[in-house]
Amino acid sequence: MSDTGLRELAGAAGVAASWKDVFGATHDVTVDTLRAVLSALGYPAGSQADVTASLSDIRSSGATISPLMTAELGAAIPLAGAASSYRLELEDGRVFEGKLRPDGGSATLPAILECGYHRLSTNLGETLLAVAPRSCFAARDAMQRAKGWGLALQLYGLRGKVDAGVGDFAALADFAGPAARAGADAIGLSPVHAQFSADPDRFSPYSPSSRTALNVLHAQVDQPNPALARGELVDWPAVSRSRLAELRRMFLAARGDETQAIAFATFSARHGQRLRAHAIFEALHAHFFARSPADWHWRNWPDAFREPGSKAVSQFAEAHAEEVSFHAWMQFHADRGLQRAQLACRDAGMAIGLISDLAVGTDSGGSQCWSRQSDTLLGLTVGAPPDLLQRDGQNWGLTAFSPTGLRASGFLTYREMLQTAMAHAGGVRIDHAMGLNRLWVIPEGATGAEGAYLSFPETDLLRLIKLESHRHRAIVLAEDLGTVPEGFQDRLRDAGIDGMRVLWFERDTSQHFVSPSQWTPQAVAMTSTHDLATLAGWWCGRDITWRDDLHLVADRDAAVAERAADREAIWTSLQESGAGDGECPGADEPSRFVDAACVHVGRSACELVMLPIEDALGLPEQPNLPGTLHEHPNWQRRLPATVDKTLEDSATQHRLAALDSARRQ
Repeated sequence: MSDTGLRELAGAAGVAASWKDVFGATHDVTVDTLRAVLSALGYPAGSQADVTASLSDIRSSGATISPLMTAELGAAIPLAGAASSYRLELEDGRVFEGKLRPDGGSATLPAILECGYHRLSTNLGETLLAVAPRSCFAARDAMQRAKGWGLALQLYGLRGKVDAGVGDFAALADFAGPAARAGADAIGLSPVHAQFSADPDRFSPYSPSSRTALNVLHAQVDQPNPALARGELVDWPAVSRSRLAELRRMFLAARGDETQAIAFATFSARHGQRLRAHAIFEALHAHFFARSPADWHWRNWPDAFREPGSKAVSQFAEAHAEEVSFHAWMQFHADRGLQRAQLACRDAGMAIGLISDLAVGTDSGGSQCWSRQSDTLLGLTVGAPPDLLQRDGQNWGLTAFSPTGLRASGFLTYREMLQTAMAHAGGVRIDHAMGLNRLWVIPEGATGAEGAYLSFPETDLLRLIKLESHRHRAIVLAEDLGTVPEGFQDRLRDAGIDGMRVLWFERDTSQHFVSPSQWTPQAVAMTSTHDLATLAGWWCGRDITWRDDLHLVADRDAAVAERAADREAIWTSLQESGAGDGECPGADEPSRFVDAACVHVGRSACELVMLPIEDALGLPEQPNLPGTLHEHPNWQRRLPATVDKTLEDSATQHRLAALDSARRQ
């Protein structure tokens, strides 16, 4: 079979047959990788006949009307095919009809001046027409001023006034008041996506079961186990057993509460099949995983249970109706808790309130993949190509949406994901936002180096983000760090999406730290992120010690020497911005640096600053150490004080007051 035909098919399917590394060198993707990726997209490529047939399928699909089309407010709308008449039913019920003049095999619909999801019918078929505003709801619109700030935290780390071993939505609501009184406009959260109730050993917030359901371990419980509150780390297995047992008791007790029963019924009706599918999956997962650890992944279940619409699944759900109802009720209870937390933020005076976090993908063994298989890149994982830090590339062990599946379903799961993220939040952060344009996809079982870039319908995805942003009055932030496609950050800005500017990375071509006055205005300034060293940890080299102990540093002496030079360089930058004063502190005295860095970032041109809570408190340990699993306590560290006392320390109060003053100057 000719490689030319295979590469033509790859191009038509949005799979890049080559890629450039950080040095500009071009690498060809192997034939085996191309075939595996194409197969996962639904385009067989094992033979020349397969390639020919798949190319024909792609070409013919462009002539049919899609289940969903996107458009810009006020712009004419090109239609595929020679449509001659139309009927447009706007979301508000108004109807418009007219004739179209085909031009060269296509036609153009007049501009629509109302944002929303409208129903368009032509003589060629019917589609949902999503008309988006020109940009997202902006931070300046929410804050009614040019600059503001917030605190970013790992929800599990909060200690409630009555603590149960893990931060929950009740603790989050209680934290809103102290944060708002300090001047914060927002609280950025780690992802609160659904995990696996039957497997408490899986707890990374960025490896969820579903991005359209919530992590029920963050739901408030009436009778917490105080013995779990003492540790410095979250004991996820113990917390899970304790909270699920208490939630089950609460579920059974709620049967006699008519008001709650009505609210639960309303919630269930509103979320419909999506909620029921997740609840059934949770019950099935617990059933099969208890039977055998080998049955953890749904693809290892008996054939009859691998399809959510099968008769066997329906019979299981009927036979285990109470268990399915319990998992649905936990989603209801968690949703109410998150809603109360956002209301607490707004009642406390925050202009934005909660900012949720969208993980880049899900575990292929989870609820979302099982229930929406055609929307998912089954057989592929996502990661990153080889670079200077990861010579073998990265495989994150997650899967993501299928671009062909998204189009075929009218972007249903994608829209549900956005709506879930924005339902009880004033903003959303999109992890690895480059996935809106392309993802590095890897055949299951291959290394991170054996992947290829897969294109995504960026224009459609951005328009849906803009539409949902305005409908929910939620700002949108994008993690745009790393290898960014050409022009992508400009397109994000045009869409009203703020990128991220992190202190450590704001350097010029000479590696000098750039003045904060020169940082991108339409962006979010940060001292650090959950994957990087905290301010105190960076200054004293705590991250180097961790990596050296785990043999992740090639030359410790060189790393220590480089850090010493960087300390001098960044202190010079702090002095130039007026944030730092006097001699450069020693490596063993980070507090002056932490204070100055917070003011430095506060003086940035960015419209929003999100300060990690670890830096507000001057803590040396970071939440996550990339490249480790159990060697470092990732996603387990708890804050030292309860929510009512977290910000009471005098050093913390001074730090936040200085940041607030810098933002308001």
